Amino acid sequence: MPQRNFIQYLIITAKGLAMGAADVVPGVSGGTIAFISGIYEELIETIHNIDLGFFKVWKNKGFLHAWNHYNLGFLLALFSGVFISIISLAKLITWLLDVYPIMVWSFFFGLVIASIVYVGKQITNWRLAVVVALILASVASYLITIADPIGSPDSTWFLFFAGFIAIIAMILPGISGAFILLLLGAYTTVIGIVTQMGEGVTSLNSSLFTGALGKLLIFGVGAILGLKTFSKILNWMFKHHKNLILAVLTGFMIGALNKIWPWKEVLQYRLSHSGHEVPFIERSVLPQNFEGEPQILYALLFAVVGFLTIFLLERIAVKKGAVTN
Repeated sequence: MPQRNFIQYLIITAKGLAMGAADVVPGVSGGTIAFISGIYEELIETIHNIDLGFFKVWKNKGFLHAWNHYNLGFLLALFSGVFISIISLAKLITWLLDVYPIMVWSFFFGLVIASIVYVGKQITNWRLAVVVALILASVASYLITIADPIGSPDSTWFLFFAGFIAIIAMILPGISGAFILLLLGAYTTVIGIVTQMGEGVTSLNSSLFTGALGKLLIFGVGAILGLKTFSKILNWMFKHHKNLILAVLTGFMIGALNKIWPWKEVLQYRLSHSGHEVPFIERSVLPQNFEGEPQILYALLFAVVGFLTIFLLERIAVKKGAVTN
């Protein structure tokens, strides 16, 4: 594995900050940022190589040798940036969702529309199996968005499951972990937990911090197990059946547009961890049927901004590829 100096590790941390910012926003993939910034292959290879052999190397050759052999300095620098970014942005996203929900969801909607175009146009062979995979994934994703939630987003097992599934975004560019959390109905819960932990730190409230940390650890354990389970499978699929996996990813995003539609009617509420009533089951409605000001012009504006965000990231990726080649 490459040997780096302090400045190089700082640059990796900066890339982690960008990945963390992307992971907070549905529609932007942390994997895409890793791909654009040139660390995607090293990230996947490092994750693949981590196993219990670390302890054997530690015992025989010392901790420092094991640390360098498994490239853990790279992971520490990268995920430190991811963690700092998520903690910093979670409270802002929570506030924006509470105060400007239509504009925020419209921005997310534009992001996902652009992601659909970005991922879909990478499909090079539209054979029947690819088309069927896209349709089935779209239908399955849509059915998930209209189904009753499979559990309370605050429950232990649900947080574990959400982490297990959402980590797919770290493996494949083009689909975001926040997007998968949205699909599962766990996005606002996880963002709320991260915000709660940040508030615990800033207010020196140990009970608030430890409560949130415990939930995040459950989510993190699920993510780690998911990462090890899915990484080899998805990378094999990406190498040998690329068009099929791209069609499935595109279909999932198409079907899930219903989940981030800006105008909702709340059918049922639930009590959050803080004792407040929050939406539990919602239904998409047309702007004219929305209770309150639909803010259509603002919604269109922010959807366009969201779309252009992905468009600009794609341009950066294309230029980087041209320079590399």
